[in-house]
Amino acid sequence: MKFGPVLHFLGALLIFIGAFMLISAAWAWHYDEAESSSIIISALITSITGFFIWRMSAGQQVVGTREGFAIVSFGWLAMALFGALPFYISGTIPSFTDAVFESMSGFTTTGASILTDIESLPRSILFWRSFTHWLGGMGIIVFSLAILPILGIGGMQLFKAEAPGPTKDKLTPRIRETAKLLWVVYVVLSAVETGLLMLCGMDLFEALCHTFGTMATGGFSTRNASIAAFENSWIHWIIIVFTVLAGTNFALHFRAMAGRPLIYFKDPEFRFYGTVLAGASVIVYLFNWNRFESFGSGFRDSVFQVVSICTTTGYATADYELWHPLSIIVLIILMFMGGMAGSTGGGMKMVRCMILLRHAHIEVKKLIHPNAVYPLRFGKKIMQEEITTNILGFFLLFIVIFVTGALTLSALGLDFATSFGASVACLANIGPAIGDVGPTDNYAFMPDLAKWMLILMMMMGRLELFTVLVLFSRTFWRK
Repeated sequence: MKFGPVLHFLGALLIFIGAFMLISAAWAWHYDEAESSSIIISALITSITGFFIWRMSAGQQVVGTREGFAIVSFGWLAMALFGALPFYISGTIPSFTDAVFESMSGFTTTGASILTDIESLPRSILFWRSFTHWLGGMGIIVFSLAILPILGIGGMQLFKAEAPGPTKDKLTPRIRETAKLLWVVYVVLSAVETGLLMLCGMDLFEALCHTFGTMATGGFSTRNASIAAFENSWIHWIIIVFTVLAGTNFALHFRAMAGRPLIYFKDPEFRFYGTVLAGASVIVYLFNWNRFESFGSGFRDSVFQVVSICTTTGYATADYELWHPLSIIVLIILMFMGGMAGSTGGGMKMVRCMILLRHAHIEVKKLIHPNAVYPLRFGKKIMQEEITTNILGFFLLFIVIFVTGALTLSALGLDFATSFGASVACLANIGPAIGDVGPTDNYAFMPDLAKWMLILMMMMGRLELFTVLVLFSRTFWRK
C-alpha cells in the first residue's frame, strides 16, 4: 500500500474539518460565549496538523483499492479524534474518552450521547455537535472529492469504500461529478427542511441543528426531551417526512428532481421500504391505541418512532419502552433493517433484507423442486451469485459482531437488555435502544472500555464492516 496518497488526503481532510469548526466559533461570537476561543484553538490545531501532513506527502497521488479503504477508515478515525477537540478543550466534556465517543457518534450519525443535560451546554458546542452529523451524513470524504480537484486523485475507489449500501449508483462517469450531484440534493433538502421548521416556530439555530440530525439520520437534538420538547405537531410531521427522505436512496432523489418523480414507485427497494414503514406503524399503533390520549397524537407518535428507528435517526417523541411488548420487538427488528442503500441511514439496509428473504424463499422452493432453476430477481434484474454471497457474508458478519459486542458489554457488568440494545444501537448507528440506553437515557454510565468498543462498532457500522475489517488482514498490508 502507498502511504503517500493516504496521508495526503487525510491532511486535506483535517484542513477542511478545522475550517468547518470556525462556523461553530461564529455562533459563539453571535451568542457572546466564551467557548469561541476553545473552538478557534481546536480549529487551528486541526488545520495546522492537516496542512503539515498534506504538504509532507505532496507528490504523485494515485489511489488504488487498498489506499481507498485506508483513506476512508483512517479518515473517519481522524475526524472523530480531532472533532472531539472542541468538546475537550472547552471543558464541556472533560473526559477525552467521552469527547471522542460524542464526536464519533456525531460523524457516524449514530446519535448515542454521554451528555446528561444537553440544554445547559453552550450553543456553539451544540451546533458543532449537530454539524458533525450533517458532515458525516453524506460522507465528508465524498464531499472532499467534490471540492478538492487540487488533490488530482482518482476517486472511484473511495466512493466504493465510503458510499453506504451494497449497490453504488454511479450517476455520472466521473466520481467527482457524482459527489457534487449527491451533495446538491443533500443541501437542497436540508435548506427546505430548515425553512419549514422556521415557519413552524423554530429559530434558525434550532431549525439548523434538527435539520442536521434529520437529513443525516443522526438524532442529536438541542433539547433534553428530543423532539418531544416541541409540542407543535407540524414540526413532528415535517421531521417524519424528511427522515423518510433521508432514509431513501439519494440517487432516486436526484432522478426525481431531474424530472422523473415516478422513479420512486418503480424502485423495488423503495416499495419494500414504504411497505415496512407503513406496516410497522399500523402494528405499533394498534397495540398501543389505549395508551394514547387521542387518535391523532397516538398515530403520529407511532409513525414517528417507526420512521425514526427504521431510518436509524434516533429522535424520540415518546418513551417507547413503556409501550406494548410486541411494539418494542417490532422496533428492535427495524433497528437491524435500517434505511435504503445509498441513503444516510445505517443498519443492514433494506435491499439486503429483501435479497435475504428472497434467497430464503428460493431455498424453500428448491426443497420441493430440487432440479428446478430459480433465479434471484431484484426488480427486472437477475442478481449475480457474487452479490448474493456478499450479502450473506455481510449478514453473518453483522450478527457475529453484534453478538460479540453484546457479550463484551455483559462481561463488563451491564444487564442483558442494555448490552443487547447498546450493541445493536451502535453497530446499526441508531443511538437510543432499550434498557439503560433507551430513548430517555444516555451512555454516560458505561466504563471507558465499553465506550471505546462502541466507538469502534460505530465506525464499523457506518463504513459497512468490510471497509474497516479489511485493515486487520495480513494480506492487505503485504506488498
